[in-house]
Amino acid sequence: MDDAALDAIEATVRAGERGHRGEVRVVFEAALSLQAVLAGLTPRERALEVFGLSRVWDTEDDSGVLLYVLLADHAVEIVADRGAVRAITPDRWQAVAADLARALATGEARAGTCAAVTSLNGMLRQAFPVDGRANPDELPDRPSLL
Repeated sequence: MDDAALDAIEATVRAGERGHRGEVRVVFEAALSLQAVLAGLTPRERALEVFGLSRVWDTEDDSGVLLYVLLADHAVEIVADRGAVRAITPDRWQAVAADLARALATGEARAGTCAAVTSLNGMLRQAFPVDGRANPDELPDRPSLL
């Protein structure tokens, strides 16, 4: 993932978050460690670890959403905090993840990730609209590379 792609994804996160009280955190990981693979760690389990380590759960409205991308496997996992899980159905999260996985498989990581973030922002806009309360930016907008 080059700097231009990271800049585009960051801009998409930042612009979208202006329209809702949720928080989107994007994390890319090149591959699981050999130790993790031998231990049988799944991409979902790793995403749950990253969710905790990245403190995506620590938002005012329990509205944090992690978009985790395991590049080596083209695996995409979305982990959402309690408030977002209650507000948005699992099939909607799964559709975004499946679309991004298809984009990764065709070499469209940048465009696919920006589209996924746009979709997540749209869902969060419906579930957590800006309502006059303070809307702090609680998590980094720049994607993280592990």
